[in-house]
Amino acid sequence: MKKSLSALIFLLLMAFGLKADASPFRIIGYYCGTTALVDSFETERLTHLIFCFCHLNGNRFEIGSSADSATIQKMVLLKKKHPALKVMLSLGGWSGCQTCSDVFNSAQGRQEFAQSVKEVSDYFHTDGIDLDWEYPAIKGFPGHTFRAEDRDNFTDLLKELRAINGASFEISFAAGGFSEFIQNSIDWPKAMHYTDFVNIMSYDLVHGYSKQSGHHTPLYSTPQQLESTNHAVQLLLKAGVPAEKLIIGAAFYGRFFQIDPGHPVDLYQPGFFSHSFSSKFSTDSLSTANGFTIHWDSIAQAPYAINEKRRLVATYDDARSVSLKSQYAHKKKLGGIMFWQLMDDKFKGGLLEKMVGE
Repeated sequence: MKKSLSALIFLLLMAFGLKADASPFRIIGYYCGTTALVDSFETERLTHLIFCFCHLNGNRFEIGSSADSATIQKMVLLKKKHPALKVMLSLGGWSGCQTCSDVFNSAQGRQEFAQSVKEVSDYFHTDGIDLDWEYPAIKGFPGHTFRAEDRDNFTDLLKELRAINGASFEISFAAGGFSEFIQNSIDWPKAMHYTDFVNIMSYDLVHGYSKQSGHHTPLYSTPQQLESTNHAVQLLLKAGVPAEKLIIGAAFYGRFFQIDPGHPVDLYQPGFFSHSFSSKFSTDSLSTANGFTIHWDSIAQAPYAINEKRRLVATYDDARSVSLKSQYAHKKKLGGIMFWQLMDDKFKGGLLEKMVGE
């Protein structure tokens, strides 16, 4: 009797298109690097590997070069050793969506794009697409067109991608982790109907155009800084996004801010973004020999470093903060954690290892 009941429940779940088991916790890595190094990292720790970036050519989804094609092919080959790995292709990037607003403003543009995504994915045997349009309906990269209609067009684009590529094709998008994007760029209930998960870019929260220093990837808000990973998650949950579709972001790179003369060398001080550094070099970049003192913000749950002589503040993720973000995602029953990007990590023993709890 119990076996028959279990079988009946399983059949009902299948009939309604539901999964008997909850989705696995996702560990998602973006890759923007050379073909030769794709298999140098511990990709067996990942559930998803996302190639960056593909582009628009007219209305069509396009691979930029033969080198990019070779990289994608090598990423797909990793699935022979790790069959559960999903390989996805990403469109756009910070400066890579100049024509997105125009192309996706018409039904023809959306249809041609979705069809070309299927053709490219079928050719390379990839598993999905990640849309990195920065940003629909609000100002993003300087000079890129944006319009109010982008918000609805984005939903229609997702709908077209789902219709043409099918239910098993994974669709995600990179979402700005700041309030303006969350409140204005996406119609969340409608968009998530067609989306498997959303990658929250909960980094660059104090960005290159900021006129003061601050945490660029904090877990929690502080009295001086509202934007944080937790703030983005709470806004998205309130907007109706299912927790299991939320992927929080970690930064495998840091930012240096140059503090203006006459002000304390510290967080939340007037200054400007100077340059970035890879996490794999952080031991040297932030060493005492180079004049840095490491600090921990117990409210933001994030590290920062100060160089009084050079008047620099560094903000970044480290082993401790990445581990805390992963614990947060598990505790909140979120869909997982992602990071930008794999080339900024060590081949072994880096932040990815801490992310998965080892």
